[in-house]
Amino acid sequence: MERFKNFTGLVAPLDRPNVDTDQIIPKQFLKAVVRSGLGGGLFYDWRKQPDRQFVLEQPRFRNSTILVARANFGCGSSREHAVWALADYGFRAVIAPSFADIFSNNSLKNGLLPVILKSDEIDTIFAAIKEHDAYQLTIDLARQSVADEYGWEAHFEIEPFAKKCLLEGLDDVALTLAHEQEIAAYEKAHPVSYRF
Repeated sequence: MERFKNFTGLVAPLDRPNVDTDQIIPKQFLKAVVRSGLGGGLFYDWRKQPDRQFVLEQPRFRNSTILVARANFGCGSSREHAVWALADYGFRAVIAPSFADIFSNNSLKNGLLPVILKSDEIDTIFAAIKEHDAYQLTIDLARQSVADEYGWEAHFEIEPFAKKCLLEGLDDVALTLAHEQEIAAYEKAHPVSYRF
């Protein structure tokens, strides 16, 4: 997993609560067993509406790396493809007042930062996007802060172990490999004999 570094990114507004994983990545894209290429299916049904008014179809938001949404983002099924699609599209973080637990866990394990802010702080971001073209936020994971260039800043909480894993780029495989010597020693001390 890539280390999460502090970054400044363009913000896309998704002013909807209860965005579920079926909307994030529809079922026809679930045949994929790799993470690459899923960005094309991100919010597919919404993006393909005839009026083409969905936020990611608007030129000013096409290169966004931060998505801001309303409460209960990522509810629905436990599909990890939802996180893969967001990351493959180019998002590094999603900001919302709350996330579905499974979505949040999948995000953290795949290097996508779920940032929980208060509802009034989310309102401030939505208002700033309307006021400023190419509105950007800077996310500093080490300080656990989100800030803009106009003086606004907010603090967010994150579980210390999840923060460490993101900062160091440690996914489940890397965490296991950190104990490679102990595992090898155990296996040497406990040989397995196979009999067929």
